[in-house]
Amino acid sequence: MFDVSAARAHMIESQIRTSDVTDLAVLAAFRSVAREAFVPKAQMALAYGDAHIKLETNRIMMRPRDFAKMVQAADIQPADIILDVACARGYSTAVLAQLADTVVGLETDEDCVNRATELLVAADVSNAAVVKGELKAGASEHGPYDVIFINGAVSAVPKTWLDQLANGGRLVCLVQNGPMGRVTIFQKTGDVVGERVVFDASAPHLAGFEAQPEFVL
Repeated sequence: MFDVSAARAHMIESQIRTSDVTDLAVLAAFRSVAREAFVPKAQMALAYGDAHIKLETNRIMMRPRDFAKMVQAADIQPADIILDVACARGYSTAVLAQLADTVVGLETDEDCVNRATELLVAADVSNAAVVKGELKAGASEHGPYDVIFINGAVSAVPKTWLDQLANGGRLVCLVQNGPMGRVTIFQKTGDVVGERVVFDASAPHLAGFEAQPEFVL
């Protein structure tokens, strides 16, 4: 029988801690959320593997190592409000909810919103909600946000996301225009947005966020 508790502990010790994720609150969040509960039953054995998991509607559950490093880089505080873009089945939302005051998950499909909501309720996550909307539009009605988290690669960051950051807010995403990308933190200070690269990674692009081919004469 698959021992999910042992698999989760092994994921934390062999994939996350060894990748310089040392924040105790972040590690505790990963221990407290049952990753296997947010994947389809047919993929249960893949839940704690060192790889992205392909889900329905062109979504992924990000590789544990990459996801954990992104969460740590976001420097989430207990009073923060987070927008979790392309939250899929809600695993990222559940983890982020362990660290923040409120998390708003964003999805484009009604079935996906309902499924994520059901899984979050089953996981006893009471400080998160999933809403429907276009990813590029964000969810301004629930902002501004202290953190915006993007689940998947993008070729460029839409201005609409940056506009929804609170002063001091951070947007964490994988900017990728080739086989390898860079996880980047965009931080808003007044009207200025600065950026810094945290680490290299790769992932499938979110639909509609792929790099556009250049026309060459």
